This record gives sequence, C-alpha cells and structure tokens, in this order.
Amino acid sequence: MPLTMLAGATAAAKALAPTACTTIEEIGSTGIGGLILGFLALTATTILMIAKAANTDPERRKYYFCNTFICGIATFAYFAMLSGQGWTAISGCRQFFYAHYVDWLLTTPLIILNLGLIAGQDFVTIAAVCGADVLMIISGYMASVSVVTTVKWFWFLFGIGMFMPVVYSIARTFRETVIVRKDPEVLELYGKVAWLTIIIWCFYPIVWLFSEGFASFSVSFETVALMIMDVVAKCAFCFMITSAHESLGASGPVSHSREYV
Repeated sequence: MPLTMLAGATAAAKALAPTACTTIEEIGSTGIGGLILGFLALTATTILMIAKAANTDPERRKYYFCNTFICGIATFAYFAMLSGQGWTAISGCRQFFYAHYVDWLLTTPLIILNLGLIAGQDFVTIAAVCGADVLMIISGYMASVSVVTTVKWFWFLFGIGMFMPVVYSIARTFRETVIVRKDPEVLELYGKVAWLTIIIWCFYPIVWLFSEGFASFSVSFETVALMIMDVVAKCAFCFMITSAHESLGASGPVSHSREYV
C-alpha cells in the first residue's frame, strides 16, 4: 500500500511539473528595481560592518563579524538574482527565486547566534534554536517547490511547527537569560532587536501564503516585499546593534553556579 501511494504521488508530481510551461510568470521592472535597492542597501551595510569590525576591540568584534556575514551573504544572493541566477520555475509556471532560501539558510542562524551572544545564552541552547531554524527554512523551500498540493501544505505546516519554538526561544528563553544578568542597557538592546526580528519574521510566511501558496501576489510584488523585509531584518538589525556599541561589553554565557556549604 505505501508503495502504491508513493507511485501515485510520483505520477501526480510528474503531471504537474512545470517542465511543460510555455510561458513563465517572471519578475518585472518593479521587482528588478527592488532587487537593486536591496543589493545596494545590503552592500553598504556590509562595508560599514567590516569597517566597524576592524576598528573595535576583540570583545565587541564578534557582533560585527556576525553582522558582516549576515549582510554579506544576502548581498551575494541579491547579486545572483540580479544576474538572472538562483531561480527556477515552480508549479503554476511561476518564477521562484531559491537564492532567497540559500540566503536565509545561512543568515537566519547567524541572526539567532547574534541574539544569543547579546543575551549571553549558552551555546547548546543557541545551537538547538539554530537547528529548528534550519529545519524551518528547509520546510519552506520544500513547500515552495512541491507540485502536489497536499504535500505543499504539509511542508508549510512543518515549517510553521519549527517556527514556533524559534519565536518562543527568542521571546522567552534568551530574554530570561538577559534578565538574570541584571544589565538594563543590554536588556533594552535585546528587547529592541529581538522584537524587530520576531515581528519581521512573522511577515515571511504571510507573503509566502499569497505568493507560492495561493499565487495571489505577482512575482514582482513578492520580490519587493521580501526585499523590504530582508533590509529591515538585516540592515536595521545591524545598525541597532551598532548604535548600542557601548552596551556590548563582556557578555559571555551565564554560568549558573551553586555554592554548597
């Protein structure tokens, strides 16, 4: 029975595959303009973060290294999309930029790492949250390229299932670690960058729903929307950390030691 179901799903996938597309809904001039703006914003931020990393002390440099790679990887992704690379046709004969997912697969764990470093969270917890995040991105990609509708929505639900613990960890687990440190400046900084991240990340599945999900948004509209969210989630994130330079002192993982008498 399982083999029969698999064979049926495979046959359905072949029938729905976009290889027979005579025309593809592609990005328009508005979308290309969005890619250009995103590329310029991310490039400028990358250069500024490199300069910051080169002119700061070793303790604070780790934050700027994370910021540099967050924006640098995204810059490469936007350059690829501007060059006509990093895309394929998906079900419905729609242009799909998988370069975004390569970007997010690498940069969202770095954002979580930076949040964890600011909070002083232990690296095991940071690694666990990054693992859930990676599964979330992979699920989103698989949902996008799925040609069988049922499979597409199962992948989407898997992604949402991984998204929930990521949000919980950023909003609760990491924040509790900051509270234990009793540093009001770091607590204020963490609150700002954490909620910026959570709010912006919540818009990504919404855009997906009306793009790869229901195909209500045009490719250009989706591209511009993702560009705005990428710039805010990355560039604004980096500048908020930079503006709190003096607060980024010693912030290693908190050790929960007990004294026994």
